[in-house]
Amino acid sequence: MIRGLIFDVDETLVYYEGYTLKSWYEEVGRPAMERLGVVLDWETFRRIVKGELSRRYVERFGIDHVEFWKAMDRANRAYRERLLREGKIKPFPDVEALGELRNLGLKLAAVSNASQDNTELVLGAFGLDKHFDVVFGKDYSYLDGVKPSPYLVNKALNALNLKPGEVLLVGDSSNDVLAGKNAGIKTVNVTRFERVDGADHYVENLWELVELVKKMLGT
Repeated sequence: MIRGLIFDVDETLVYYEGYTLKSWYEEVGRPAMERLGVVLDWETFRRIVKGELSRRYVERFGIDHVEFWKAMDRANRAYRERLLREGKIKPFPDVEALGELRNLGLKLAAVSNASQDNTELVLGAFGLDKHFDVVFGKDYSYLDGVKPSPYLVNKALNALNLKPGEVLLVGDSSNDVLAGKNAGIKTVNVTRFERVDGADHYVENLWELVELVKKMLGT
């Protein structure tokens, strides 16, 4: 029996006009690193973000990895605040479906690889935070716990007091699907941008998710 859902945030609930990871690296990430005296080439940065390299990798440059990623997140905060002012961060039209899922009596969590404050900033900007029982961004005490690691997903499970078999993880990326699989949770790929191999279910939007959940609940 499904009793809860864990949602990714970026590109699942909200989107960023003109955003790609590489464009963010060029505009925000690389200048922030250079101010710290660290230069990661694009491929190395991509591998760290995708979880292929440890976030401790940066310590070979003589900087504490926690302080490095906190500085990157401060730069990301300024970037997100600017995009919000410019109207370039927007919720998908179907996010109203979150209210319908709440009406079904389900517990909801949001889990993001962005920092806690950056995640709360974006959810709060559109009033989406009201739908969630818990919100977790990356944990500075264990930075390698970002998706595809199951660490943050397990934190959400514990906070919701639910078992893996009682939850669906909903996201847009391969990291979301892998994080769900690694936590023993069935996954739903929202195919806004691509169809990710390995998901248990596929929906085009969150209203289709509502119908999927209703079928699972027998309502």
